[in-house]
Amino acid sequence: MAKFPKSFKSKKHKSAEAALKALQEIYEANTEHLREQFRAFVRGELKPGERVRACYPYARISTKYARRPDSRLAYGFAPHPGTYSTTLTRPDIFEHYYQEQFRLIMQNHEVPIEIGVSDTPIPVHFALGSEFHLEGDLSVDQLKDMPDIFDVPNLDIMDDEIANSTHIVKAGEEEPLSLFTAPRVDLSLQRLKHYTGTAPEHFQHFIIFTNYQFYIDEFITLGKSQVKTAEYTEFVEPPEGKRLPQMPAYHLKRADGSGITMVNIGVGPSNAKTITDHIAVLRPHAWLMLGHCAGLRNSQALGDYVLAHGYLREDNVLDGDLPPSIPIPALAEVQVALEQAVAEVTGQKGYELKKVMRTGTVATTDDRNWELRSTQRQNEHLSQSRAIAMDMESGTIAANGFRFRVPYGTLLCVSDKPLHGQLKLPGMADSFYRERVEQHLQIGLRTMTLLRDLKPEKLHSRKLRSFNEVAFQ
Repeated sequence: MAKFPKSFKSKKHKSAEAALKALQEIYEANTEHLREQFRAFVRGELKPGERVRACYPYARISTKYARRPDSRLAYGFAPHPGTYSTTLTRPDIFEHYYQEQFRLIMQNHEVPIEIGVSDTPIPVHFALGSEFHLEGDLSVDQLKDMPDIFDVPNLDIMDDEIANSTHIVKAGEEEPLSLFTAPRVDLSLQRLKHYTGTAPEHFQHFIIFTNYQFYIDEFITLGKSQVKTAEYTEFVEPPEGKRLPQMPAYHLKRADGSGITMVNIGVGPSNAKTITDHIAVLRPHAWLMLGHCAGLRNSQALGDYVLAHGYLREDNVLDGDLPPSIPIPALAEVQVALEQAVAEVTGQKGYELKKVMRTGTVATTDDRNWELRSTQRQNEHLSQSRAIAMDMESGTIAANGFRFRVPYGTLLCVSDKPLHGQLKLPGMADSFYRERVEQHLQIGLRTMTLLRDLKPEKLHSRKLRSFNEVAFQ
């Protein structure tokens, strides 16, 4: 016998507020049903053969026209006439995001938003939340019986084909309204807590990635002091007394979510892909890479900055999703903000800025010991690319920003010059870190302030959208 939650009739809504309210009612009723039934299961009141199911809410639009009153916007409209839909989750986290997407679609197409119950089941794991651990709270027999009673995560419907522009709409099928389905979003929300040690609702719209703990230490000091001002409301970090997670996140929060989150992703393109795969579902307004790099030109000095305007992608981890032949363009809005921030913080302007910063191609590799390759082969390759710096994360972060339509940028600091005999050695490195980290971080924070002042509609550029895009930002 199947146990279903309260039924809801689908309804078309003429205001974003009404559509959001209907979405919230469906989601809360359906997840609470799963939680109630799970509690009954733990008490031994449900037996194999009894089936419990609740499904995600959906949003749907149908439009006969693709025109819109303002062609400057990169999102908020359907690319051509048709019917579009998506499953939705966690309105507590995405309340403002969903309402804004609904508002723009209604404004651009003058059509109502239909909200109803989809046929995509909510896995019980996602309804229970990130604080629940099945392996610690259920017996061996209960763990074995769970899939016979409840729906569990299904990886077949959690791929990134929509974001990768490889999704094929079958005859009679509705077109996607969003880059991510609800199960894909829920999976990432769970993984974020696992990898970063903080709940997804703490993440802010502006993200800084770094590959060194020195930056985090400085951010903690600065963040806690900033909470005393009117601009920021709270500073959140992983719980004390526990082993730090793999990629700890720290959040300098603003009331409207437009604060700054900083994540220590560690070293390597695999980590860079992992964390950006999951943060992307939060639809941030921008992410930046602030870290160290090897300077490849003799004219560079330790402590100089590198503003990436192109990437030689040898990270390999994204080749199956975004082939290396696809160019990753520099985004003017982010580049201008980064250059302005460097000028303001260092005091160098105009032509003088060239004394402390160089713009060019950054090569990103998956080989931590790239210096040990044949010098002749390596120098020829790097020279052909015109690369001015080498690191292990920037190209991956930029490429995933491009893939997921998240504005991106890179500002690195030269910490060694292995091709010119200046290797990163302990004594030299410690001195360098103490001298440069504070200034570098100040530049990153100032950049985020400049980008925040641009507003989302200007920051989310049309350069990141394909010719057959989903309506949601």
